[in-house]
Amino acid sequence: MTRPQPPRPGNAASADADGSHPLTVAYVMSRFPKVTETFILREILALEQQGVRVELYPLVREHEPVVHPEAGPLVDRAHHLPFLSVAIVASNLWFLRRRPSAWLGALGAVLRGTWGSLNFTVGALATFPKVVHAARLMEADGVDHVHCHFATHPAVAGLVVSRLTGIPFSFTAHGSDLHVDRHRLDRKVAEAAFAVPISGFNAQVVVDELGEEVRDKLVVVHCGVDTDVFPMRPPRAPSGPFTVVCVGTLHEVKGQTHLVDACAALVAGGVDLACHLVSSGPDETSLRAQLASHGLTGRVELTGGLTQSEVAALLQGADALVAPSVPTRQGKREGIPVVLMEAMSSGVPVVASDLSGIPELVEDGVSGLLVAPRDAAGLAHALRRLHDDPELAARLGAGGREKIQRDFDVHASAAVLAGLFGRSRSAAAQPAPA
Repeated sequence: MTRPQPPRPGNAASADADGSHPLTVAYVMSRFPKVTETFILREILALEQQGVRVELYPLVREHEPVVHPEAGPLVDRAHHLPFLSVAIVASNLWFLRRRPSAWLGALGAVLRGTWGSLNFTVGALATFPKVVHAARLMEADGVDHVHCHFATHPAVAGLVVSRLTGIPFSFTAHGSDLHVDRHRLDRKVAEAAFAVPISGFNAQVVVDELGEEVRDKLVVVHCGVDTDVFPMRPPRAPSGPFTVVCVGTLHEVKGQTHLVDACAALVAGGVDLACHLVSSGPDETSLRAQLASHGLTGRVELTGGLTQSEVAALLQGADALVAPSVPTRQGKREGIPVVLMEAMSSGVPVVASDLSGIPELVEDGVSGLLVAPRDAAGLAHALRRLHDDPELAARLGAGGREKIQRDFDVHASAAVLAGLFGRSRSAAAQPAPA
């Protein structure tokens, strides 16, 4: 798989030679804004700092009680399209009259690509009319490239836009979107200008599924964090309870139930503990019952969702960040939890599951501690090590910060993406061979 170098300022990644046409990229995602998907928000903001004009086309407008303040301006200018309207019908009729084979081919590709998965078929057919309208808007707006976050419905949308307009598309494959259901992944990769696995682990999953011949289509680009937003915290003085933070949707795949069991073991072993479970989700009721059964109510707090700045502030006072991810019964698994990057950028020692692409970020004993998934005793042991050995905790925190600065900085990742988008535009502009 190729690993392109970041572009130099002022090259094709930002504008044409005469500076008249800034590179314009349409971003497609399932929902926006989602408080748990800060990696998309950060990537867009970093791309715009690279001189890329980004237009947002979420398939569904998300309405959450907590929204990152930084997302506000993007929400205001995003193209939030209804599922059906007079304009959407008009755009579909326009393509049917002027490019009937493209419209019918795109619809056929959607049906073939989702057949056998009720969720995919219903979702793709529901969004198809609005994606057709988005394609017309993108073409009129001079969009050079379409990039889709997630290999599921957004990647299908990118394929449809490309078939209708010829605008090249790409997609980023994260975690469960790749591991649970890979319907027509072969077609998506084949028609994309390139595909972006967020880890070498994900890249190998694609190669194992589709064959070695697709490797050159894959470019590993890590999600990243802004190290200024998550600054290195000052040295921690041992005082007060040992404070553990876990950030992530309260869902089986995040593994919070195993952390609760680990907290119970630590308290039973005499550790003065405080734990914050940040976010909300479907497992909230069962987790509260589990806390009550362990007598941890008051020691382990379910905070609900927090903004990026609130998470950053919480990490400044944390002794450890835990990401106890697990593969679910349905096959869901995480890619590389971005909250690990946020904690490591802040110099907070991390404990994480030895799963998926996580070891590409957390090197055991160097930039954090790794534990087998679903191993509550292992989590408790790792946290006890950090509690009992402040020098180890400080060394791992410093190692984590160094790892982020070297390999997981959002501005470096955005520069790589800008270069890829710029090269895609240049390739699309080349005349077809005679």
